[in-house]
Amino acid sequence: MSSTTSESPTFSSDERLIGEMTLEEHRELTTQLLERQPGLLFDALMMHQLRHGAPPFTGVQGVPWCTCGNCRDMPTDRERICCGQDPAHCVSRLPHFSQYCLEEGFLRIHRQYREELTVFGQVRGPGDDNREYRYAAYRHFIFWQHGSLGQGNRVVIPSCCVWSIRDKFPDPTGHYTGFIPGI
Repeated sequence: MSSTTSESPTFSSDERLIGEMTLEEHRELTTQLLERQPGLLFDALMMHQLRHGAPPFTGVQGVPWCTCGNCRDMPTDRERICCGQDPAHCVSRLPHFSQYCLEEGFLRIHRQYREELTVFGQVRGPGDDNREYRYAAYRHFIFWQHGSLGQGNRVVIPSCCVWSIRDKFPDPTGHYTGFIPGI
């Protein structure tokens, strides 16, 4: 082993690199980061709100825990969560949410892939098609926002997003399973 050490990247060299970038380079890097990890958009929005202040929002009538204005009441306290954004930045209204979680083409590919991996059968009864789209949309949302959680690890999806998915792919009887905690 050599006694000379090679200079490894350190926090100060990262800071130096970022400090030397032009505004245009910062914008290009930010665009690339958001394309690779769209969930970072919420971090950017939160930082913007903290720096510039967000107008106070009193919540939705009958849904006091909601800040985005698009949530509906949920059957359990655990499911009564909001995306935490102001009405102008609600997660369920973002273009990425629509593309990843409501676009039937993406969800159809996901379903076909999952059917091949898990050897699930084809759609059989009334409402099964929408149910499979809903479950695919929930999985897309979780992966988009949290990455791969692993088997048995689950997180609650904000009410505004759950209801956007349910509105797009409704159950014919109006019966929904709701959040099931992991093992």
